[in-house]
Amino acid sequence: MPPPGGIARGRGLLGSLLVIRRLTPTEGGRAMIRRASALIACAAAAALVFPPTASAAEATPVATGLDIPWGLAFLPDNSALFTQRDTGQIMSLKDGQVTEVQRIEDSQPTDGEGGLMGIAASPDFASDQTVFVFYSTSEDNRIAKLRLGEAPQPILTGIKKNRFHNGGRLAFGPDGMLYATTGDAQDPDHAQDVNSLNGKILRMTTDGKPAPDNPFGDSVVYSMGHRNPQGLAWDSAGRLFSAELGQNTWDEVNRIEGGKNYGWPVCEGTCGNDEYVDPLVTWKTSEASPSGLAIHQGNVYVAALRGQRLWQIPLADDGTLGEPKALFQGEYGRLRTPVAAPDGTLWVTTSNQDNNGDPGPDDDQILSITP
Repeated sequence: MPPPGGIARGRGLLGSLLVIRRLTPTEGGRAMIRRASALIACAAAAALVFPPTASAAEATPVATGLDIPWGLAFLPDNSALFTQRDTGQIMSLKDGQVTEVQRIEDSQPTDGEGGLMGIAASPDFASDQTVFVFYSTSEDNRIAKLRLGEAPQPILTGIKKNRFHNGGRLAFGPDGMLYATTGDAQDPDHAQDVNSLNGKILRMTTDGKPAPDNPFGDSVVYSMGHRNPQGLAWDSAGRLFSAELGQNTWDEVNRIEGGKNYGWPVCEGTCGNDEYVDPLVTWKTSEASPSGLAIHQGNVYVAALRGQRLWQIPLADDGTLGEPKALFQGEYGRLRTPVAAPDGTLWVTTSNQDNNGDPGPDDDQILSITP
């Protein structure tokens, strides 16, 4: 991008050129005109060569002073529910007001990445008033369903937990099935063990049973070979995309297909091995450490924790992805969860109150973004 004020400086040069033309019709004046013209041409070229700034997107806080908001789901009345990871609270955000709905009593933070994480509203919420949550307990990670205000009923238990690599995202697909991401719990061998629930993307009914046409028989496992998958979102054609945190080299966006192996720990990033699916997009871990993923108005959005930015990636009709562009780089700190909102904006949570953050006076926040 041109340096700030580049256009104004170009206009100043143009004004100087006009003054020179009026006052100095000599050979020396003509030389000054040629030099000024060259400077104006350079300024114009700079304005054309460099892309517009990412700050063209606008962000407005809709809630502040939060404590590690993690999962976020909208309800039919356009209000939102969100989880607070370490406190174990389900919170409501309606008409700008934040209130506690309830606390999941057996949710326990792991002094790292575990705790109360994903939340998804039932596709039939208007009639069944049910939500689904993914959380850590003293024994495991688990998925439970509950009517708001009532005790959770576990539907899938025994997902290994650890301080790090817990996965934790929940989302309902266009097929009505519940999908969940699980990390390898810091044991990479889990990812290549089809009998393990860890290092996977899972697909199940609302009772926690394997979806009838799952690829690995009577198993909730849908895809394998994942290190710590996070975001889940579908495009208008029903294609599933996921963001994944790499180890030291490459973070990824993958297109997820049932029965496929995404390579971890054999592959991190693109490896060109036919046994494994290569990612669509990769970043250095310093630029991303992706958490949530959303699809909104023809783009994939990926929230970056360590990278402290929101990645905007054009999504083509055939499911291919274009060149990523960074939004809000360094402006709001660590970003965790983007979700397309009913009002046409994109809501994004910050995660600056966690162990790796540097919170400001308003953190944590939920931002409403107009790209």
